[in-house]
Amino acid sequence: MTIQTRMRRLPISAALSALLVASPFTAVFAQDPPLARTAGDAALKWGGCPEFMPKGCEIAVLHGDPAKNNADVFFKVPPNAVIPRRWHTSAERMVLVAGELHVTYDGHATAVLTPGTYAYGPARMPHSATCAAAGPCVLFIAFESPVDAVAGEPSAK
Repeated sequence: MTIQTRMRRLPISAALSALLVASPFTAVFAQDPPLARTAGDAALKWGGCPEFMPKGCEIAVLHGDPAKNNADVFFKVPPNAVIPRRWHTSAERMVLVAGELHVTYDGHATAVLTPGTYAYGPARMPHSATCAAAGPCVLFIAFESPVDAVAGEPSAK
């Protein structure tokens, strides 16, 4: 099986506008507008990461319950942070908001994400990453299944 890493660079505002225009839920948003949040939003509640993640790692829940399906989070690490090899039960849909993140999925070339870059991470696919020295990396991640990060190899399904 060949897995293709899909990356697309769009200005963030254009990407979000395109999603909202194409969304079947636009009428729902018109009735109950979504809360706009940014990586620097003081109202966000930043929490810690799993023990094996680098010092200074933080996660903020943007939408949903991380213990249930369809949660969105900001994932933030300091410059020069090495994010160890891990995997997730869920697929990840990601957009880098700040920094420069080098991500390597097992068996694939390293992808360099810059602000506005979209990337898709398959479920149960081990990967590692490094945040470049330019500044902290902030990654928007949409999870399909409950949020987790597991060090080591995934077990067979």
